[in-house]
Amino acid sequence: MRLSMFGPERYRCPASDVLKARGLRPRAQAAWKPEALEPFPNGPFMDAADELDQQVDEESPRAPRIRQGRALHDGVRQWTDHALRMYRKAFPVDPDLRLARQPWVYKHQQVAGGDQATVEFRITAWGRCLESADGRLRELRLPVNRLRARTEAERAIAALVAAEGDFDPRLRRVRVLQFALSDGRTAPIFEGTRDEALAVYREDGAPAVRALLDSREYRPGSACASCAVAPVCPALPRTEGLLGLADRSRPRRSWSPTTGRGHQGCPARGYLRGLRLPTDDAVERSAAVERGRAVHAFLAERHGRQQRMPCTPEVPTDWVPEGYRLPDAERQLGAQLLSHHAEVCPLRTVKPGTGVRNEPRLVFDDTAADLLVLADPDLLYQDAGSWVWRETKTSASDRPRRDLLAAYPQLALAVKIIGSGVLPGRQTGGRVELELLRPAGADLRILDPFAPSIRAAAEAILCEQVSGWHRETLFEAVPGSECASCEVAEWCSARRSQQPGPESAQ
Repeated sequence: MRLSMFGPERYRCPASDVLKARGLRPRAQAAWKPEALEPFPNGPFMDAADELDQQVDEESPRAPRIRQGRALHDGVRQWTDHALRMYRKAFPVDPDLRLARQPWVYKHQQVAGGDQATVEFRITAWGRCLESADGRLRELRLPVNRLRARTEAERAIAALVAAEGDFDPRLRRVRVLQFALSDGRTAPIFEGTRDEALAVYREDGAPAVRALLDSREYRPGSACASCAVAPVCPALPRTEGLLGLADRSRPRRSWSPTTGRGHQGCPARGYLRGLRLPTDDAVERSAAVERGRAVHAFLAERHGRQQRMPCTPEVPTDWVPEGYRLPDAERQLGAQLLSHHAEVCPLRTVKPGTGVRNEPRLVFDDTAADLLVLADPDLLYQDAGSWVWRETKTSASDRPRRDLLAAYPQLALAVKIIGSGVLPGRQTGGRVELELLRPAGADLRILDPFAPSIRAAAEAILCEQVSGWHRETLFEAVPGSECASCEVAEWCSARRSQQPGPESAQ
């Protein structure tokens, strides 16, 4: 088992975790098709940090060398250089600590079954393992892109690995902390004696370990792209040709409309976003973008209530959900848009007992292209037994959009999913809805996924979005005017420099 198996649920599948933990794999597995680029963005950092930590006793430490394996994307190389600077900022040279000879692994053997066979349990934690020369202190440093809240199970299991991994009788004290590669900030997770670490594990860690090993829950998601069990997973819907490609020669990947948009603008931008490298908050959380997300969060909470009631035009003054920061103008505009939503709220037509799925994660295995397809409708509900896919968009402008499928590629995927009948239940009569909330009012557009012209247009958009990305190997940057609004430009050495204009030069 790995510490990461006890982290945030969004990127995990309990059934996949338990199968990996028990060493179970399908008998027949597809041939592995490696990417040309190193797919793990923090791996090069860990390699270079090993060398950095091994130079503690040298008077003039050398610049760490990034080990050569698969080719590194320019953005990953820039990110690695930055991460190493932040690591040294977080942890100045400490002559009292040295790199452990090997990462710590907690091992426990117990008898299983009537034949007296033994089972060995092993738990690891991916991080920096350092210890004092006398062996009395251990420090486990857990790297993350940005600091995040840790579960009690994570805290307890990390403490156990640091205290009992590769057992050393000299150990007296354990320290576990996380550090952010983005800005060098640190946060303590656990500090105490070995006995205290064991007590924390018994209370919060052991129950989580038992729950993981006993889990039978399949949770399809992004993890399916690299899961060996995916080809035979009973919970992963399989379709053939959903994206219109018939080519299994490329490495297995995951695709979503966000992937397509990012790659079309700049392959490097889409690639670095896919690696989940930290983004520039000034771009990623601009006032207009934040307003749109806040409106979505407000509607998701309303539509997700147990007693589903249609929304009303009355919007509370404190409508902005927790965690969102909006200027007064955007707050007022958001309230105005939400009041218009009441006119077209889908819950006005939903009958009691009818299936309503609020922001569901839809996952499909497109077997023709060996691609995992991800989609996140704002709302999926049933009307007379047929599925309806609702997307909601907000705008500060009343200017109409002519080509909806080109403007909102997620609608093209929605048309293909509804029209292909890959959702369970009734396969006829479904539709795709686009709800446009503007200052002048609400505009509800309806797309018929069974109309030949709509279906052909959707397939053309998907082909345009997917085909070039599917062939891509190096994801090189295409510098241009969009560099100024690129949320991952910090990690791109090819970004276009913003030259000062005449006014700023005076």
